[in-house]
Amino acid sequence: MTLIDPRAGIVEVFDVLAAESGIPLDGRAFVTRLGPPLRHEFVRYDLDETTIEQLIARYRALTPSMVIPRTVAMPGAAESVRAVTDRGGRAVVVTAKYAPNAIAHLEQLGIEVSAVIGDLWSTAKAAALQEQGAEVYVGDHLGDITGARAADALAVGVATGPISADDLKAAGADVVLADLTRFPAWLESYLLATVH
Repeated sequence: MTLIDPRAGIVEVFDVLAAESGIPLDGRAFVTRLGPPLRHEFVRYDLDETTIEQLIARYRALTPSMVIPRTVAMPGAAESVRAVTDRGGRAVVVTAKYAPNAIAHLEQLGIEVSAVIGDLWSTAKAAALQEQGAEVYVGDHLGDITGARAADALAVGVATGPISADDLKAAGADVVLADLTRFPAWLESYLLATVH
């Protein structure tokens, strides 16, 4: 939940998946641990690979009609992206989400970014971050911090997801912000410091 808050729709999708599959999937619990790939959640239920793949495919199919319309931007998300682009930077999203749905979320909310790279988690994000020339990576999960560190990017944590500010700092975040509303001012001070 760095840029978007999709929790309401995700709970509904999990309710549908549970009803269709007969598996006691708990969307309310899932939304308290968002960040890692969807597969990680289904593995918790000790399901076989075929069932996991079917659930992932169905989840992705339901997302455009059930999750995206109910998703809201996190406070400060659009302003933070604009803070980067207004200063000549490129805002790139590297996410564990399925890329087509991540793109659709951003389009629905009118958040314009230069690129979206999906299906990457933790240190697997590093190659994409390096390829995109990322100097700073902002995220709300321990996997985001490890991805940033592996890419040699400045790791900025925001405590808007399931991980506390203290845990983000302990994991190696260079900076921890309470939320994205603080990001534009931080970015301004960071850029001023780097030119002096």
